[in-house]
Amino acid sequence: MAKGESIEVSLITATFNSAKNLADCLQSVADQDYPNIEHIVIDGGSSDGTMEIVKSFPTVSRYISEPDKGIYDALNKGIKLATGDVIGFVHSDDMLAGKDIVSKIVECFEHHLPPPSSGYSSSMRRRNEKVEGVYGNLVFVDPDDTNKAVRYWISTPFDRNQVKHGWMPPHPTLFLHRKVYKKHGLFDISFKIAGDYDFLLRALRDESINLVLLPETIVKMRKGGASTGNFRELIRKKQEDLRAMRNNGFSFPLWVLIMKNVRKLPQLWKNSNK
Repeated sequence: MAKGESIEVSLITATFNSAKNLADCLQSVADQDYPNIEHIVIDGGSSDGTMEIVKSFPTVSRYISEPDKGIYDALNKGIKLATGDVIGFVHSDDMLAGKDIVSKIVECFEHHLPPPSSGYSSSMRRRNEKVEGVYGNLVFVDPDDTNKAVRYWISTPFDRNQVKHGWMPPHPTLFLHRKVYKKHGLFDISFKIAGDYDFLLRALRDESINLVLLPETIVKMRKGGASTGNFRELIRKKQEDLRAMRNNGFSFPLWVLIMKNVRKLPQLWKNSNK
């Protein structure tokens, strides 16, 4: 990005037979008040009218439709196509929570500081002069009524030491500078559910990477996705989490997995003020 130019944000949406809910996702991107957005849709070869919906949105910058090897393969294709300074994901069942979400995220990157309301102390704000990632809160909503919240993931300020105690930002809300992917690579497509967790463990070992909390709801997610679905999927998720931890040098992965799940307990208590 040249001096004086606005930050370009690439948003990537992976789809496969997503016609039922896709329009909500695409509309939430089309409604953004930030002008410099590249929206890329990677479709796995849908046969249910998904691509007709994609083509009806002029705000979609690029799209491809072809067989893939799962969601992480699709996201990797999107990252390779992206030209933006910042890369984020809006999955086909998800929606950006407000029209100014991207604008607020860009503001965090431009100012190179967390916002004063982020919960950071003044000393922490001085340390985090450089921003490589921005994340926020995630709200799980009823699949049939997206105005009905059923679970909240209220994020806390970034503390690298807490990663080995089960802390993670909610990946659907995370926007990263493209240089993070250049430095640490793409998603491992051998994972089917926990590829994002594996990538974050890999990237967050880098002491130079700072994440900033934007203390607002960034994404509304329909409950029932690959990592929040049935019991069999949940068991597979835990198995993949353990593999990701072992891959990234964790000495006591089972303990970290327990703490990771303990940290999710507050999400089950609905807070209508959030």
